[in-house]
Formats: sequence, C-alpha cells, structure tokens
Amino acid sequence: MTEIRERTLAGLSAGDSFRLTRTFTEQETLAFGQISRDQNPVHYSDDFAMAKNLNGKICHGLLVGGMITEVGGQIGWLASGMNFRFRRPVYFGDTITCEFTITEVEPGNRARAEATLSNQQGEIVIEAWLTGILPGDKEREIMAGLA
Repeated sequence: MTEIRERTLAGLSAGDSFRLTRTFTEQETLAFGQISRDQNPVHYSDDFAMAKNLNGKICHGLLVGGMITEVGGQIGWLASGMNFRFRRPVYFGDTITCEFTITEVEPGNRARAEATLSNQQGEIVIEAWLTGILPGDKEREIMAGLA
C-alpha cells in the first residue's frame, strides 16, 4: 500500500499535501500520442519543435499533467473539474515533481485542490486547479480491503 493511500485511509482534510516525482521518456510520449491521437508534430519532429522556438521535441502536456491523476487515483478522488496552465515545455528525460495540496473540503466531501508541477531546475511547468469529491467512510473502508 502506498503512503498516499495510507494517509487517505486515515482521512483527508484541507492542507494535506502529496508529492510525486517522475522522469518522462520519449517512449511514453509516443504511447500517449497513440492513445490520445494527438499527433502534433511538436512531439515528433525536432525541426518542427525548434521552429516553435523550443529546444527540441516535447512531451504532451496532458501526459505530464496526468501526474495529478496518479495522486487522485491513490486518494480515490472523483474529479469534477480540472484546469491547467501550461507554463513551460517538458523535454524527454526531464524529471517532474508534482505537489498536490487539498485546499478546501466542504460538506459531502466536496473538495478543491491545487497542484504545481516543477522540473529538475525547480521551474514550474504546469499549475492546476481541481475540484472533486473525496472518499467518505464507506469508500475508505472498501479501499482498505483493496490493498
């Protein structure tokens, strides 16, 4: 059982924060392009990417932003909204750290969260704002049995 899941089973509240780190590869981008059908040449052609004033091919923004869903999946977050601001490109081999913080919990376990994803230089590459529903007692009980 992950540390994130263990913390979830104990109950979550505003201020709880989670951190993940992941290095992105060209192979992941190719696979994501097949699944999403996003064939933008900026992900496949260095020449095209450089014509866009980038240093070479970049990862799909939603592939990188998907780190948020890794946290959400571990806590059993049922998403109702996600807003992204893509601030910098992510290149193959970049190591990204996602900081996911629950900012508000309302009655009925409705919640808000913010996430900041930064590269290995500490530069923010994505900011995100999320809404959703946290698991209640019954859901956490079921999650405990899935371990």
